[in-house]
Amino acid sequence: MVTVMSRLTRWVTVLVPGAFLALFFIYPVVSVLGRGLGRDGLDAFGDLASSGRIRDTIWFTVWQAVVSTAITVAVALPAAGIVARLSGRRQRLVRALVTVPFVLPTVVVAGAFEGLFDRFGLDSGAIRLRHTIWAVLVAHVFFNYAVIVRAVGSYWSGLDGRLEDQARILGASRWQTFREITLPRLRPALLASSAIVFLFSFTSFGVVLILGGPRRATIETEIYRFAVTRSDLSSAAAMAVVQLVAVLALIMVTTRLERRRPVTVVQPQRASLAVTRRWLGANVLVAMLLLGAPIGTLIERSVSVGDRYGLDNYRALGERVQQLPAPATTALWNSLVFAVVATSIAAAVGMLASVVVVHGTRWLRHIFDLGLTLPLGTSAVTIGFGILIALDEPPLDLRTSWWIVPIAHALVGIPFVVRSVVPVLRAIDPSLREAAAVLGAAPGRVRREIDVPIGMRGLVVGAGFAFAVSLGEFGATSFIPRRADLLTAPVALFRLLGTPGEQLRGQAMALAVIIMVMVATAVLLIESARSSNDGSI
Repeated sequence: MVTVMSRLTRWVTVLVPGAFLALFFIYPVVSVLGRGLGRDGLDAFGDLASSGRIRDTIWFTVWQAVVSTAITVAVALPAAGIVARLSGRRQRLVRALVTVPFVLPTVVVAGAFEGLFDRFGLDSGAIRLRHTIWAVLVAHVFFNYAVIVRAVGSYWSGLDGRLEDQARILGASRWQTFREITLPRLRPALLASSAIVFLFSFTSFGVVLILGGPRRATIETEIYRFAVTRSDLSSAAAMAVVQLVAVLALIMVTTRLERRRPVTVVQPQRASLAVTRRWLGANVLVAMLLLGAPIGTLIERSVSVGDRYGLDNYRALGERVQQLPAPATTALWNSLVFAVVATSIAAAVGMLASVVVVHGTRWLRHIFDLGLTLPLGTSAVTIGFGILIALDEPPLDLRTSWWIVPIAHALVGIPFVVRSVVPVLRAIDPSLREAAAVLGAAPGRVRREIDVPIGMRGLVVGAGFAFAVSLGEFGATSFIPRRADLLTAPVALFRLLGTPGEQLRGQAMALAVIIMVMVATAVLLIESARSSNDGSI
């Protein structure tokens, strides 16, 4: 009986996450490939290849990602050095604060910058940033600032600072020491984190769609416009194939760079704090302008009513406007419900998958490790488009089902759960399992009573990320049919931002603030969970 139950448990552990990934990710993506490489898709390829606009779109997608990455590294690298020299509660607080912009919904960030431009007269006139490449670049730096600060800062904190001190004693200037000693040692972390920033900028959707305007198009926004605006599914599929190939290549590069990063161990001697004090003021100013100004302006605009301040915009969220099938408060409630359901799915599937990654056979470990990472790297627009064209026939006719929204959100949340749980499971002392086995516990019971309770520490963090991501997910959800019970807060915000009028703009700002507060609360709770686990995650 024990053997039968043990085998059944192993099969469930493998089949549940495998079936979920196959049905809701692989099948839709393969459908996109099939549509794009079919006769209509190949004809569309020919039309797109001869289109100067599409060539310009691909070129713009690449070069704006390159420029966004370069600016982000230049702006965030000094802050990474400061974070590397902090410790304890101060470091956790700074890491949490810079992480909030990274997990904010793209439509919230776009709304914040729209409010900033409007507040300071930068949406028209001699100096105009609205619907320009500069707006897109600044928003990308705002988003990806945390990637460089956290990744490079963590790596930097593990480097022995005595080499720099010795160079200074021998007469090298601070700039020479950084350029010739510190920077080469940071290269692995810089390359890996820069590849991630490039990937995020390359697949940017909401920022380009809103801040770039109709004249600025990337591969992502063109897929959306072909599929939703023009109903040209063949051309959208052809563009999605191009996007998939590019993203897979980027994921392979990113994975290789990550593997080349050696594990660092914090040394007892760190670099002098003099550089930190010298750069502290400048970096605080940069962070306030880059991260604080858009958020502060967003809050200010949300309570601005004509020539006075009040809560009228927040009260108006309970009223239905013509642009929405339901009041914005209904969209907020829907987002919360979807986030809870999506988090539950992501936690259950991610926990089972993590057990396979840690305890499965070698080939299963590799398949699950790669397969459950792909949804995070794959464009959310491609996932949403795949769901649109694949899950529209029985027995998987889910395109208009209520469940399709939390399922799409869970796909993006599962990688966060796996990446949070797997390191915790791998860090379990093998002697605990051996002692339980000696006392007669079966393998299944060992996992239930040792692995699962300890793995819950990572599960809490991963579930928090899944919840925050679900609250702000916009790319895949934008393909869902426009029904009141499927309307999410980010989609409602997008429609309000796209409608002229001071009253609707004020409601959009108020809605953006509420979404931001919910996401920020989730991030702060995540950091609290990390610290309570003694940094094991």
